[in-house]
Amino acid sequence: MRRWPAPSLVLLFLAGCAAAPLRPPALDLGGAQPPVARKEPHETTLHGEKLVDDYFWLKQKGTPAVESYLSAENAYAAAVMKPTGPLQAALYEEMVARIQETDTTVPYRKDGWLYYSRTVQGLQYPIQCRKRDAAGAAEEIILDQNELAKTVKFLGLSGLTVSDDGNLLAYGTDTTGYRQFDLHVKDLRTGAVLADTAARVTSIAWAADNQTLFYTVEDEVSKRSHRLYRHTLGSKDADALLFDERDERFGVQVRRTLSKAFLVLDVGSHTTSEAHVLAADQPLGSFRIIAARVQDQQYKVEHGGGFFYLLDNSTGRNYRVVKAPVGSPGRESWQELIAQDDDVMRDALAIFSDHYVVHERVSGVPQLRVVMLQDGGSRQVELPEPSHSVDLEHNAEFDSPLLRYAYESNVTPDSVYDYDVRTGKSELKKRIEVKGYDPTRYAAERIYATARDGARIPISLVYRRGAPRDGSAPLFLNAYGSYGYPYPVVFNPTAISLLDRGVVVAFAHIRGGGDLGKKWHDQGRMMAKMNTFTDFIAAAEHLIHERYTASDRLGIMGGSAGGLLMGAVTNPRPELFKTVISLVPFVDVINTMSDETLPLTVGEFEEWGNPKVEEQYRYMRQYSPYENVSAKAYPAMLVRTSYNDSQVGYWEPAKYVARLRATKTDGNPLVFKCDMDPAGHGGKSGRYDRLKTTAFDFAWLLTQIAPAR
Repeated sequence: MRRWPAPSLVLLFLAGCAAAPLRPPALDLGGAQPPVARKEPHETTLHGEKLVDDYFWLKQKGTPAVESYLSAENAYAAAVMKPTGPLQAALYEEMVARIQETDTTVPYRKDGWLYYSRTVQGLQYPIQCRKRDAAGAAEEIILDQNELAKTVKFLGLSGLTVSDDGNLLAYGTDTTGYRQFDLHVKDLRTGAVLADTAARVTSIAWAADNQTLFYTVEDEVSKRSHRLYRHTLGSKDADALLFDERDERFGVQVRRTLSKAFLVLDVGSHTTSEAHVLAADQPLGSFRIIAARVQDQQYKVEHGGGFFYLLDNSTGRNYRVVKAPVGSPGRESWQELIAQDDDVMRDALAIFSDHYVVHERVSGVPQLRVVMLQDGGSRQVELPEPSHSVDLEHNAEFDSPLLRYAYESNVTPDSVYDYDVRTGKSELKKRIEVKGYDPTRYAAERIYATARDGARIPISLVYRRGAPRDGSAPLFLNAYGSYGYPYPVVFNPTAISLLDRGVVVAFAHIRGGGDLGKKWHDQGRMMAKMNTFTDFIAAAEHLIHERYTASDRLGIMGGSAGGLLMGAVTNPRPELFKTVISLVPFVDVINTMSDETLPLTVGEFEEWGNPKVEEQYRYMRQYSPYENVSAKAYPAMLVRTSYNDSQVGYWEPAKYVARLRATKTDGNPLVFKCDMDPAGHGGKSGRYDRLKTTAFDFAWLLTQIAPAR
């Protein structure tokens, strides 16, 4: 999805160690003058309304004029932020000092091997490793991302999958940040990278013969994953095209079931899906459909024994669990195991040999339900805190009685557990070490704001104990609110640097997201999208009313579609916020959604609407940030993007900033930073580089909401 947040954009609630933090300086603009983008009117007419875009020319990527303008913006950003250099350095050093730079993940078992990754102090990327599942076994490095990245400035990795016999590794690499992956196959016995390759690969799966690869590719223009191919290693023949999805709303992905018995081709849009399956030991066979797509119905298929198990929302928005015989898996054979529940969102299903696991969200809080296949008995995995995140992680053995899951909360670092389904007990395998961390110094809570229509909007907060409740505390409010994405309650040690400087960190679980199920998403998309923005405003007002902060101490941040949120709330209520951080923001909604040649536009008509439909255009026109910039005072703003971002074009924030500069009436700083080096939707790929970017953002934030007094 174009405006889906990359992991490095996810900033949530954190806790950490005490420090003697360097206070932020006052931001002195000195003599720095922002660049002025030339105006070159470009007119379009939609439904009788003439739209004039003075900065349309900024879309001309690669031209000297565009690159000169972006370089000027970067020079201005550097000049404005120069006084914060010592603060940025201090923040970066604090963040690095908290992490265990040389570390190893918890190994997981697969086909007689233990797989894990490890990091080494000073190296940007993980090293992928394995060893035989036997005492004293030697380590094998299967892929060193640092070696792959030696000659490039960016390295993205995808699809890492090993053949059943353990001899071959398939993976994809992106060296530009444009989210465009090339397929590679490595022989783990010799270390040789084979000649077998493919471009623009979006998913990979091995057949059971250890020689046949199935992969999907994206369209060269729209970046929509649309075709499935079959490749036999060493073959010089053209790869067989097995599936070509022509409906531009739909994308395709291929995977292997945990049972290893089937390959699954998932075909889906934002609202509708279907699945096709092929026995993994019959790679030359034909995929067969489980059930043909029905508009506004979705299902997800897994396999165990003689049955397919499915999550299905044909009887209600929040999914039920059904099963069907492998021989006749159509809808007429579906047998309900767990009924749909309006109060319980089911979003993942894992099938094992004698049990299955359902990932559920109850009142916005995730949980794991384990159901025994023999008698249908079930129980929840007991979790220690009322507000948390929990997810299945690295379960690679179909016959295992152990369930691997990851757990964290506002105050508990990322933890890996093994749950024994026989005893109902969880064993902690590892908790990420945060150096100097003392959870007793911090408090977390969940409160609720009331939306304009009466809906209760959850807000999660974390702060250092003793933070004042008199309106004097600086507060950093984050949100997303799109695509039904449930924003998790996580632990992230970077923002300890904020907490230890007295900043309260908060997140609003607004509509448009999926925190409270499918209906929560439905109430914040398409012709109900305004709820997303008014929910966020209600959350900010509630935090001020309850004296957690005040408007002149309130900073907000959103990335991607959350950047649209930043623009959509700042235009009508600029006085509510002291500063805004907008990351890779989707702010040029009308122009982008009118251009069907751009990546993924057509598929997202079901999230935002289609401007060619007048009713939908009129609704989108109300909130599109670019069109609604007006002559008024705006908060101080930091806008960041990447030149190679494929999900939100760099020109969207560039145009937005240019229009703001030409229109707003205040003297508040407006800084625009565009990463011209290879970087993606989530910024740079190396872990140390990402921390430097976070330090830059935090330095900006602190100068605005928590300046030295």
